Amino acid sequence: MVEARALDRRPVEELETDVLVCGGGAAGLAAAHTAARQGLSVTLLERYGFCGGGAVAGLSGTVCGLYEATRRNAEPDIVVHGFVDTFVAAMEERGGLTPPLVYGLTRTRVHDPLVWREVADDLLVDAGVTVIHHCTVTEVLLEGDRVAGVQAYTKQGKIRVRASVTVDATGDADVTAMAGLSTFMGHDGQVQNPTMIFRIQGVDVEHFRETYGNDTIMPMAVSEAIRAADPSGSILPRTKIWLFPTTHPGELLCNCTRVTGGDGRELNATYYRDFTEAEIRGRRQARAYAAFFRANLAGCEHSWMEDTGVQVGVRQTRQVRGREILLNTDILSGRKRGDGIARSPWPIELHSGERPRVEWLIDDFYEVPYGCFVPERGLSLLAAGRCLSAEHEAVASARVTAQCFAYGHAIGHAASLAVRERVQPGDIDGSTIRAMLNRDGAHLD
Repeated sequence: MVEARALDRRPVEELETDVLVCGGGAAGLAAAHTAARQGLSVTLLERYGFCGGGAVAGLSGTVCGLYEATRRNAEPDIVVHGFVDTFVAAMEERGGLTPPLVYGLTRTRVHDPLVWREVADDLLVDAGVTVIHHCTVTEVLLEGDRVAGVQAYTKQGKIRVRASVTVDATGDADVTAMAGLSTFMGHDGQVQNPTMIFRIQGVDVEHFRETYGNDTIMPMAVSEAIRAADPSGSILPRTKIWLFPTTHPGELLCNCTRVTGGDGRELNATYYRDFTEAEIRGRRQARAYAAFFRANLAGCEHSWMEDTGVQVGVRQTRQVRGREILLNTDILSGRKRGDGIARSPWPIELHSGERPRVEWLIDDFYEVPYGCFVPERGLSLLAAGRCLSAEHEAVASARVTAQCFAYGHAIGHAASLAVRERVQPGDIDGSTIRAMLNRDGAHLD
């Protein structure tokens, strides 16, 4: 028998760029836009046909992390600015964001995922970014310890993109792992569980809110009804749930599933068997919760399930081991840093075990240092997004949307500075990036 060889005989297309961004989620969008605005050539590779990452493909649906938490009888302060202000303004102009909604002690805003895609398209095109959709990174280009770009798969064939600086905004630290650089996952390998987020239509939202109040974290009465309907927790495993009115009349965004394996494990989306199981079990759970809402919740009597995320929502997988690590204690102590390049007031929101655990930071915020995005070894590579270097509980706070915008904004500046000054990203001081962000209106000082 002749041995089969793995081949793709199509020619490989060669591309060159100053800055290469892998992944078009919130962090990748902000990084690419920021670097291009500095006059550099920027290429963004995205595996879907649209940008948005977990916020759109995973239908996470909310711009979390803008507002402080407070127990005062007042609207909480917005503490995250910069690129996110540009994004929010563009979304508001198109009617793509709700007003601030109550989420426990803070606020969040629900977005229209279609408008998100369109806003991302316009921001990237207007900035002159070369966007390649339906493109999956498969290999990294290495020159000794230097990451010189990536090779990726498209329907046309492979492309080889060489770059002065590469940004790993994949969410899963894919480029970092391909380069053989140090990564880690969760608490001794255990990560937060995925969630299949979905939307229901046909809801009498006014009656729903009159019954359950304005807090998008559902009251104890709803949790008790879930337990009564499924005492074993085998069909409706999560009782503490979040339901958000959206920009569309009669619609609720539903963050309520808890997707674990058939053996009870927290599934890890970097493992293909786990990722596949999460998708199948997640869709089944979404149907079960939608049926429960229709049968039991006020205002949902005539509702139906409109859609789920394109993929299960992933909170935590592989993370970059950076020159610094964001500590759990940094969150609740509200630690400030002279080299901090992003602020976060978001609580530790840990999805592991029977119910989500939320620990609030009241009337305060912490800052994330630049070193959390610089791999501890390897050259010409930066990380951006939820794959930052952070402890298990810390990433449960630091991974949300507004912060990912802020990380991308900062890393876009770091990448452009490295290219212009011909220095390594690790040789840049975080305070320098902080000053650049302040000139962009980030208000970090």
